[in-house]
Order: sequence, then structure tokens, then C-alpha cells
Amino acid sequence: MDLLRFVTAGSVDDGKSTLIGRLLYDTRQVFEDTLASIERASQAQGLEEVNLALLTDGLRAEREQGITIDVAYRYFATPRRKFIIADSPGHVQYTRNMVTGASTAQLALILVDARKGVVEQTRRHSALAALLGIHHVVVCVNKMDLVGWSEARFREVEAEYRATAAPLGISSAVVLPLAALTGANLVQRAPELAWFEGPTLLEFLESVEVPNPALYAPFRFPVQYVIRPQSRDFPDYRGYAGTVAAGRIRVGDAVRLLPVGTVTRVAGIDRFTDQLEEARAGDAVTLRLADDLDVGRGAMVVAAADPIDPVSVFEADVCWMSETSELRTGQQVLLKHTTRRTRAVVDQVLDRLDIHRLEREPTPPSLALNDIGRVRFRTMEPLAADLYEQCRETGAFIVIDPANRHTTGAGMVRELGVPSGAAES
Repeated sequence: MDLLRFVTAGSVDDGKSTLIGRLLYDTRQVFEDTLASIERASQAQGLEEVNLALLTDGLRAEREQGITIDVAYRYFATPRRKFIIADSPGHVQYTRNMVTGASTAQLALILVDARKGVVEQTRRHSALAALLGIHHVVVCVNKMDLVGWSEARFREVEAEYRATAAPLGISSAVVLPLAALTGANLVQRAPELAWFEGPTLLEFLESVEVPNPALYAPFRFPVQYVIRPQSRDFPDYRGYAGTVAAGRIRVGDAVRLLPVGTVTRVAGIDRFTDQLEEARAGDAVTLRLADDLDVGRGAMVVAAADPIDPVSVFEADVCWMSETSELRTGQQVLLKHTTRRTRAVVDQVLDRLDIHRLEREPTPPSLALNDIGRVRFRTMEPLAADLYEQCRETGAFIVIDPANRHTTGAGMVRELGVPSGAAES
């Protein structure tokens, strides 16, 4: 069975955690002791019915306030597919947590309260899904029971969302009516929604085709660790451990080591005690090379014929996550790209996305908490980066505060090299 990773997003009280809890419960993925535990927790809260949202809201503060703060990951499987769910928070101040949950997702499940329609967080989370390269979006118009199961209201919300999503480049969103609290249209069809001819949520999740573009992208292998046991059994062993970020590699293939540009061949591919003939995207392996070379953590192994060249200047969309600082032109930061870390300077903050109007404001003074904007960076050492839309793994990076080593932002590379009109220093 294949694996589908999806993230849930939406505003506060739209019912994300309840939806996931009901989905797990209706697909018989909840153990009896877990169910008994949330029954006791529900009684302690004075609730007459079991609060299935407690299946994902595990922090004490989450249960006390009835909100999601941290990203909660849940796993379940049906006879047709395995799933990993990232339940992300709805509060504006925790938008950065949604970025974390969506960074590895293949599909975004955005909830909208049928009574409220599209709100600011709906637009913000949709914009983030588009920026993060999530091409499959499912909009769940929740709490249909509170609007009398009205088809007319559902169509209003659907039209409102499509008008919001179009400027973001989301053209193929699937919109479903449901009621997470009762389970209507999650796993089983509901007679109250007989007017809806589309699939249930589970039917869609089981059948949607989500190809893995990393399998067909050019080969990328960031070196994470050099293995030299220097033991009697392996006196001359030298291997380069890491995870294949994109593409495929076979024993005997010619490869190039970046940033130095040296060309060699793959002498062997090891995984534990096994020797493989091939490795592909997602495989954690150790490469042995035909030549003894000066290769360390942060190097990138690519196909010898690949035209990629490391760059020191690039533009990226940045999601700013810091509560205590802002990102400004001229600021010095650390960038972590794959396994490589280098110092960089913010050459210019080019624009900022206005979530309300879905327009970009040119040359803002800075990016503050939860702002999304285009930034040009200039690095001290060249990076073997790809455009994010071509390869998510090598087109993404994080921004680190050099003073305290806190992660302050996440970025997606949009343009490589010096753009027209920008001069080299």
C-alpha cells in the first residue's frame, strides 16, 4: 500500500481535531484503553458525550483551552492506503506550526465553518499550502448540521472559497460538505446530505492519486555523515551516509560532488548489511565512491551530467516565525539547506503578501511574525539549491538566528542567481 501524508488546517473552532478524531474512530483506529482515557477526560470537562478532539489534543493546555497548539501527528490505515495526518493549530500566533506540519504533506485538508465561511486564516492557510507546493487541496465545509444541511449555504461557501483560491493558483480544490461531530460524510454517507453526489472524505482520501515528483527529479544526495569505522574487518572502508533527496542512483553511475565539482563513480550502495544495486528518493543509504576524495557533511552528490551549479544569490518566499525579531534588509542570518549550514545576509526584502487582498506589497520595511514575503539572500558559501517547485527537498531551507540558534523562518527557493537589475557586489 502507498502512503498519503496530509495536513489539516483552518481557523479556530472549525473542528479540525474533532474531524480527525471522528475519522480515526469511524475507521476503528482507536484502542479501547485510549477511548476509555478520553471518555474520562470528557467527563472531567463536564461533557455528556465523548470529545473525540482529545485524540489529537494531547497537551494539557490544549485540553484546558479546547484549542490545538502543537502539531499532532496521527497514523492510520485502511485496506487501500496508509495515512499520516498532521493536525495543525488554527490560531494566528501558531501559523508557523502549520508550516511545520505542511512541509512534508502531499495534500492539504482545509476546514471552513459553514456558518462563518472563508475567514482570514482560511486565506492564510491556503496561501501557505500554495507556497509549499501542495497541489491537492480538499476544503471541508464543516458543521453543516448547524446550517440545517443547506445545499444553498454550501454552494455559497464553495463559490467564496474558489474565488479566494484562484489568485493563489489553487485551481483544482475539492469541496465537501460534512459534519465532523456526527460523522456525516466522513466515512459513511448521511441522508441529510443526499443532495451531494460527490465522495465521502474517506473515499476521496483513499482514491486520490498523489504522485511523488521526487522520484522523477534529478538525482540529489546531501551528505550527512562520513563513515570510517577503521576496524580490522573494514580497514579501508569510507562511505558517505545520507538520504536520497530526489531521483535515483545505481552502482557504476558517474556523479559530481558539489560545491567542488569533482567527478567520480558510485562503487557501492550500502544499507545496513545489504548491498543495493539502486537507491531512490527517500532511501537512507551509504554511498561508496570509486575515488578517495575530500567530501564531508554538507556536500551534495548529483549526476555527473547534471547542469546544476551552486549559487550564492537567490530569491525565496519566506514564512517568518519569530515572535521577538523581524527580518530586515541587511540583516545577517544562518541558513540551513539540506545538510549544509552557511552564513548569509538579507540582500533585500522584496515584497510581502497581503493576506486580506491576496496581493504583494513591494519593498516592505520588514517581515514580522506570520508574514510571508519574497526575500533575496546572499550567502557566504555557495549552495546547490533547486527551485522549490522542481524539488521540495533541495529547494527548501530554514533561517536561523546566529545569536541564539533559534529557527526564525522557513523558505522556498523561487529564483536562482542574480536577477536582472541586481548587481553583484
